[in-house]
Amino acid sequence: MFAIIQTGGKQYKVKAGDELEIERLSVGKAKTIKLDRVLLLSNDGKVEVGHPFVKGAYCDAELLQEVKGPKSISFKYIRREKSATKRGHRQQYLRIKIKSFHSN
Repeated sequence: MFAIIQTGGKQYKVKAGDELEIERLSVGKAKTIKLDRVLLLSNDGKVEVGHPFVKGAYCDAELLQEVKGPKSISFKYIRREKSATKRGHRQQYLRIKIKSFHSN
Protein backbone atom coordinates (compact mmCIF):
# COMPACT_ATOMS: atom_id res chain seq x y z
CA MET A 1 0.00 0.00 0.00
CA PHE A 2 1.38 3.37 -1.02
CA ALA A 3 0.17 6.86 -1.78
CA ILE A 4 1.33 9.96 -3.59
CA ILE A 5 0.77 13.06 -1.48
CA GLN A 6 1.34 16.74 -2.11
CA THR A 7 2.64 19.17 0.48
CA GLY A 8 4.72 22.31 0.22
CA GLY A 9 4.41 22.37 -3.57
CA LYS A 10 6.15 18.99 -3.88
CA GLN A 11 4.89 15.45 -4.41
CA TYR A 12 6.08 12.43 -2.43
CA LYS A 13 5.52 8.69 -2.89
CA VAL A 14 5.10 7.31 0.63
CA LYS A 15 4.39 4.02 2.38
CA ALA A 16 3.46 3.36 6.00
CA GLY A 17 6.58 3.66 8.15
CA ASP A 18 8.46 6.02 5.81
CA GLU A 19 10.30 9.00 7.28
CA LEU A 20 10.66 12.15 5.19
CA GLU A 21 11.39 15.84 5.48
CA ILE A 22 8.70 18.22 4.27
CA GLU A 23 8.58 21.98 4.24
CA ARG A 24 7.59 23.46 7.57
CA LEU A 25 3.87 23.70 8.32
CA SER A 26 2.21 25.65 11.11
CA VAL A 27 1.12 22.77 13.32
CA GLY A 28 1.60 24.37 16.75
CA LYS A 29 2.18 21.81 19.48
CA ALA A 30 0.40 18.96 17.71
CA LYS A 31 2.26 15.65 17.51
CA THR A 32 0.18 14.29 14.61
CA ILE A 33 -0.41 15.78 11.18
CA LYS A 34 -3.28 15.02 8.81
CA LEU A 35 -2.16 15.28 5.17
CA ASP A 36 -5.32 15.42 3.06
CA ARG A 37 -3.87 16.21 -0.38
CA VAL A 38 -3.69 12.64 -1.66
CA LEU A 39 -3.19 12.45 -5.42
CA LEU A 40 -3.12 8.66 -5.77
CA LEU A 41 -3.90 5.82 -3.37
CA SER A 42 -2.97 2.20 -4.06
CA ASN A 43 -4.40 -0.49 -1.78
CA ASP A 44 -3.75 -4.19 -2.61
CA GLY A 45 -3.75 -3.66 -6.38
CA LYS A 46 -6.77 -1.31 -6.29
CA VAL A 47 -5.73 2.15 -7.45
CA GLU A 48 -7.70 5.35 -6.81
CA VAL A 49 -6.65 8.39 -8.84
CA GLY A 50 -7.88 11.82 -7.82
CA HIS A 51 -9.01 14.74 -9.96
CA PRO A 52 -6.88 16.42 -8.59
CA PHE A 53 -7.24 14.84 -5.11
CA VAL A 54 -8.86 11.60 -3.94
CA LYS A 55 -12.08 12.53 -2.09
CA GLY A 56 -12.12 11.54 1.56
CA ALA A 57 -8.58 10.16 1.55
CA TYR A 58 -5.96 11.36 4.01
CA CYS A 59 -2.69 10.29 5.53
CA ASP A 60 -1.81 10.33 9.23
CA ALA A 61 1.76 11.32 10.08
CA GLU A 62 3.65 11.66 13.33
CA LEU A 63 5.84 14.73 13.89
CA LEU A 64 9.34 13.61 14.87
CA GLN A 65 11.24 16.91 14.98
CA GLU A 66 11.86 20.26 13.34
CA VAL A 67 15.15 20.40 11.44
CA LYS A 68 17.10 22.92 9.40
CA GLY A 69 18.50 22.26 5.96
CA PRO A 70 22.00 23.12 4.79
CA LYS A 71 23.05 26.75 4.67
CA SER A 72 23.10 28.36 1.24
CA ILE A 73 25.08 31.55 0.69
CA SER A 74 24.43 34.13 -2.00
CA PHE A 75 27.40 36.39 -2.70
CA LYS A 76 27.25 39.25 -5.17
CA TYR A 77 30.39 41.21 -6.03
CA ILE A 78 30.86 44.09 -8.43
CA ARG A 79 34.50 44.77 -9.21
CA ARG A 80 35.92 48.29 -9.12
CA GLU A 81 32.75 49.48 -7.35
CA LYS A 82 33.61 48.48 -3.75
CA SER A 83 30.32 46.63 -3.67
CA ALA A 84 29.84 43.23 -2.07
CA THR A 85 26.62 41.69 -0.73
CA LYS A 86 26.49 38.45 1.21
CA ARG A 87 23.26 36.78 2.29
CA GLY A 88 22.64 33.40 3.86
CA HIS A 89 19.56 31.22 4.15
CA ARG A 90 18.62 27.99 5.96
CA GLN A 91 15.33 26.32 5.09
CA GLN A 92 13.29 24.86 7.94
CA TYR A 93 11.78 21.40 7.56
CA LEU A 94 9.58 19.01 9.51
CA ARG A 95 10.75 15.40 9.83
CA ILE A 96 7.66 13.21 9.87
CA LYS A 97 6.87 9.50 9.96
CA ILE A 98 3.92 8.17 7.96
CA LYS A 99 1.60 6.07 10.14
CA SER A 100 -1.41 5.08 8.04
CA PHE A 101 -3.71 5.89 5.12
CA HIS A 102 -7.49 6.29 5.25
CA SER A 103 -10.03 6.33 2.46
CA ASN A 104 -13.82 6.67 2.48
